[in-house]
Amino acid sequence: MPSSKQGSYAEASIRVLKGLEPVKQRPGMYTRTDNPMHIVQEVIDNAADEALAGQGRRIAVTQHADGSVSVDDDGRGIPFGLHAEEGVSVLEIVYTRLHAGGKFDKGAGGAYSFSGGLHGVGVSVTNALSKRLQVTVWREGQVAAMAFGGGDVTDPLVVRKAGSGDRKHGTSVRVWPDPKYFESAELPRAELMHLLRSKAVLMPGVTVSFTLEKTGDKPPETTTWLYQGGLRDYLMQSLAAEPMIPLFEGAQYAGAGETENYAEGEGAAWCVAFTDDGALLRESYVNLIPTVAGGTHESGLKDGLFGAIKSFIELHALLPKGVKLMPEDVFSRASFVLSAKVLDPQFQGQIKERLNSRDALRLVSGYVRPALELWLNQHVDLGRRLAELVIRQAQTRQRASQKVEKRKGSGVAVLPGKLTDCESRDLNLNEVFLVEGDSAGGSAKMGRNKETQAVLPLRGKVLNTWEVDRDRLFANTEIHDIAVAVGVDPHGPNDEPDFSGLRYGKVCILSDADVDGSHIQVLLLTLFFRHFPKLVSRGHVHIARPPLFRIDAPARGKRPQAKIYALDDGELTAALDKLRKEGAREGSWTISRFKGLGEMNAEQLWETTLNPETRRLLPVSWDGRGFDATARLLTQLMGKGEAQARRDLMELRGDEVEVDV
Repeated sequence: MPSSKQGSYAEASIRVLKGLEPVKQRPGMYTRTDNPMHIVQEVIDNAADEALAGQGRRIAVTQHADGSVSVDDDGRGIPFGLHAEEGVSVLEIVYTRLHAGGKFDKGAGGAYSFSGGLHGVGVSVTNALSKRLQVTVWREGQVAAMAFGGGDVTDPLVVRKAGSGDRKHGTSVRVWPDPKYFESAELPRAELMHLLRSKAVLMPGVTVSFTLEKTGDKPPETTTWLYQGGLRDYLMQSLAAEPMIPLFEGAQYAGAGETENYAEGEGAAWCVAFTDDGALLRESYVNLIPTVAGGTHESGLKDGLFGAIKSFIELHALLPKGVKLMPEDVFSRASFVLSAKVLDPQFQGQIKERLNSRDALRLVSGYVRPALELWLNQHVDLGRRLAELVIRQAQTRQRASQKVEKRKGSGVAVLPGKLTDCESRDLNLNEVFLVEGDSAGGSAKMGRNKETQAVLPLRGKVLNTWEVDRDRLFANTEIHDIAVAVGVDPHGPNDEPDFSGLRYGKVCILSDADVDGSHIQVLLLTLFFRHFPKLVSRGHVHIARPPLFRIDAPARGKRPQAKIYALDDGELTAALDKLRKEGAREGSWTISRFKGLGEMNAEQLWETTLNPETRRLLPVSWDGRGFDATARLLTQLMGKGEAQARRDLMELRGDEVEVDV
């Protein structure tokens, strides 16, 4: 019977989240939750959108001593009159309703032609995740103010006539982020200052300032940025090494006559530096929003640079024989700042870290390539110097990725010398055992069925191949031997490998039952999943389960003496409990622990691990979560850069594992 504690599932179970409730319930769907940086950035972006629209020349950000942050601009000011359809103040709608704002209408007469804000979600999320938010607007000779707490109105709208000391227009917002929604309540000051500096870079002539209030009587510190030189000045100040040719910079936007392809005003400004060495600087923006994960606009820059430089090299016949250029050869030593303007940008996620707009690639590439082609052909000597760098990068890449081919004789792959093959060629019957070590291989060779079972001993632990390029696999003898013996070449998850040469219906991993054996299993499973995934998905890969213990049990009742095998400690405990229930006297049995497969004689190995009638053979497949979920797990376990993730996993789940020391 179902538990009485089980709740019923009926019509009343369905809950509709209203207003800003969805944000409070699942803040991670709307913003970063490591710290409040993104909800503050949403307010800054609104001020920047005013400047981008040509309506503001000043953005001032203040971090107050009480932890709140103020953003002040001299834009048009948010409208605060009644909304015709909703019947409440527009100012209240902007801060308390999701998907409400002035940036949806991109047509003629719209308030914003280009903006970073486009979902109408930003500042309402800021409001929802703040203990308090105050907003003051100066507009049309009036001053309007209201305040919110946790997303709800706490101080209703108050409108007064502007005095002689009031400014004419602008908006001021002060935010107190609520620490309960964030892992850390501290704003990353370096990240905030970098953001503000980049806004100044991307909007020449706009003054951006940051003021840090101090506690006590200490005076505040203010930093101000005003760039007239724009991208060029910023890139030159940030480069770690001298550029090998003068900076390549440009800007182009669609005019009224080009609206057939792009909206008027769409385009990009860029500045690119090529350096021989040193750290690279790569920053991209869309409508002043930093896209730290790149996107299609960066792909457009890469495509344009590659097309222009490749064309120049071919025109002047500079490419050595046997060298093939790739886009990365051009891009690998390029530092850049890219600022794209896209009418209706499509971002990946609310935090807008990556641009997904397909047309942005064609837009940026279409403007960058002809500009660089013209520049290179106007400066041929500098173009040749750049071509030398690109060709050198290509040669280095090709040397690093030299294929190690399978060793062949008479045009046919030579089977590994250590392979003891079977006689059958029926894939439904034959199987190969990949065995750890020569001693275990010897037992397996003697205990196997020669008709259907082949044995390939492996020397030591196989290479971790999770991050090994496929073309370098055959540099490892053990992997070369496995591939040749199985008869299938390495491939990717989307490839269609040739299975006509497959030599065995089952590929069985046979290793010791201890921790080292488990490690070898993981290394071989990593190899098959990463480089032979179709072998796994077709059901050819299996894991043999040899026992770790042997129990020599005495006669008990009508039961004669017997040898009982157990895979692990759990099975050992269960077997001993069963012996006790059957009347065996405590301690009358003998327990042997196999240190390795080599300690088993041929008869024992056949009985426990090789005989299809008595063995336990575990088929390998990725679980119901699919290929990608399995790949993420293996990256965490086997990736060289995942040490912290593995440490976190061990700290979280380590007490669930009994370590075999």
